[in-house]
Amino acid sequence: MTLRLGDIAPDFEQDSSQGKISFHKWLGDSWGVLFSHPADFTPVCTTELGYTAKLSNEFAQRNVKVLALSVDSAASHNQWIPDINDTQDVTVGFPILADEDRKVSTLYDMIHPNANATLTVRSVFIIDPAKKVRLTLTYPASCGRNFDELLRVIDSLQLTDSHSVATPVNWEDGDDVIIVPSLKDEAEIAKKFPKGYKALRPYLRMTPQPNK
Repeated sequence: MTLRLGDIAPDFEQDSSQGKISFHKWLGDSWGVLFSHPADFTPVCTTELGYTAKLSNEFAQRNVKVLALSVDSAASHNQWIPDINDTQDVTVGFPILADEDRKVSTLYDMIHPNANATLTVRSVFIIDPAKKVRLTLTYPASCGRNFDELLRVIDSLQLTDSHSVATPVNWEDGDDVIIVPSLKDEAEIAKKFPKGYKALRPYLRMTPQPNK
């Protein structure tokens, strides 16, 4: 199954390092980041899950729940977590799904046979409170992911969902944004963007971030 942006993220019930998880119920009204790693007790994954734990407050401030996954067992996850805590100087507080039967991996197309027929690739899914997929990323096993970039994307999604803007290249929270081209009524623009805007072209109008 190939998931596209805007699709409803498949629901599932699966064991984890923190017990059974019914995915949609577990998400509730939160945003979610579901990400897979190839295997427990592997070096790149240890650094990734450690850094995710360090970002726990950042995710919480954005109303985001984080859920990791690999095809190892819940018992294996719970044996590995102390290594992550010790080597990365963190406390892993989020659950890690056990996907020994490949149920979730199959639902989310996380196993790519031409890369590895048995292990999950480094997949990432950002899911909104309506359970819609808003971002997908796939990395090779050898390349650790940039979780600061995931926070940046979440900031962009949450901003653009609530305001008539898009975020430009390399945007960071607090930078100027783009008024969407579909918004043309000057009175409405003045109401929504009281700080004004600079029109570099009729279709490229920069304005200060409206929620700052």
